[in-house]
Amino acid sequence: MEVLEFLLYCEGTRFTEKKHQISMEVAESKGLPKLKYHLLPRTKGFTTTLKCLKGTVSAVYDVTLNFKDHQVPTLLGIINGKKYMADMKIRRFPVDEIPEDEKECANWLHKLYQEKDALQEHYHKEGTFPGPTITPPRRLWTLLNFLFWATLLLSPLINFACGVVVSGSPLLILGFSLFLIIASIAIRRLIGVTEIKKTGSSYGDEGAKKQN
Repeated sequence: MEVLEFLLYCEGTRFTEKKHQISMEVAESKGLPKLKYHLLPRTKGFTTTLKCLKGTVSAVYDVTLNFKDHQVPTLLGIINGKKYMADMKIRRFPVDEIPEDEKECANWLHKLYQEKDALQEHYHKEGTFPGPTITPPRRLWTLLNFLFWATLLLSPLINFACGVVVSGSPLLILGFSLFLIIASIAIRRLIGVTEIKKTGSSYGDEGAKKQN
């Protein structure tokens, strides 16, 4: 059976305090309730996507994610082996229950984000989402799949490193070590420039498109 999945991030950009402030100014100007933990959703993309996928997909899944202890995960932290724990709230909405009219569909999406904001508020206060909690079992297949691809992709580098060590050439060993150090520094600097505070869209800037 063919399964079609489409991932849509309705806020359109990553959350920052500056973008949130601008977004809430837009909400006030449009008479919409202000959100505490989200930006206003970009409704045009959602309504157009839903209209095009009507009859193809059966449901919309809303996912709300929160990291425990107010942790803010970073790619650099993951590379350094830091462990992050998170809870996820998933809700299913049959497509047939979502209004077809563009304006009503947009209102439905705004209401959904108000509910998402309430979920975030509950999690912030209680440390958990409302409703029953399901802890998925650990799957051996996931670990085996990771080990297989890690071995397949890293084996050339490991073989080369072993060859360098076995060669006994101080110059070759020093050169390879310097290469690893420079590559590590370069990757960390590259990750640094992708931090949320340094990147993102021109949300709210003069000349940028008006939020729908």
